[in-house]
Amino acid sequence: MTFKKTLAATILAAGMAATAAHTALAADDAATAEARSEYVKPNMTHEAYGKLDIVVPLTTDDKGVQGKKLRNIANSLKAAEVWKGEMKVAVVIYAKGITLLKSPDEKVRKELDALRGKGVRFLVCDNTLSEQGLDFHKLYNVTDADIVPSGFAEVAFLQARKHFVLDSSN
Repeated sequence: MTFKKTLAATILAAGMAATAAHTALAADDAATAEARSEYVKPNMTHEAYGKLDIVVPLTTDDKGVQGKKLRNIANSLKAAEVWKGEMKVAVVIYAKGITLLKSPDEKVRKELDALRGKGVRFLVCDNTLSEQGLDFHKLYNVTDADIVPSGFAEVAFLQARKHFVLDSSN
C-alpha cells in the first residue's frame, strides 16, 4: 500500500470512529435527559424569606425575556408565600421594554392582571413616553400613578431605599 492510500485509510478510519463515538455520546445524552425528565419534589428546609422589596428593570422588547421576567416574578411571589415572606415588586419599564404594555395579547394581559392583583407595580418611564411619542392612556392599564420621571433613575432611587435590583435577563 502506498503512503497516500495508507494515509487516506487512516483518516477514513479515524472519521468513522469519531462518528461512532459521537453517535454513542448523543445516545447517552438522550438517555440521561430521559432519566432526568421526572420531577421529584425534594424534602427541603429553608428559613422564612421575611420582607423583600424587589425592583425589576425591563428594557427589552424581546417577548421571550419579558415573559421570563413575568414568570420569575410570579414564581417568586408563590415561593415567598410558602416560605413565610412578604415580597413587594416594582417592575420599572423604560426604553424598548414599553412594548410589554403597548398591545399585549390575551395571555400577557392575564399575567399582568394576576401580578397587579398580587400587588406588583408596573412603573413607566416618562422620558420613554416622551421620546417615543406615546400617550400612556393607550398602554395596558397604565394610570398617572404608574408614571415615574426616569426609569433608569427610578431603579437607582428604589435601590437606595433598600430594594434589591434583580435583572433576570440571562
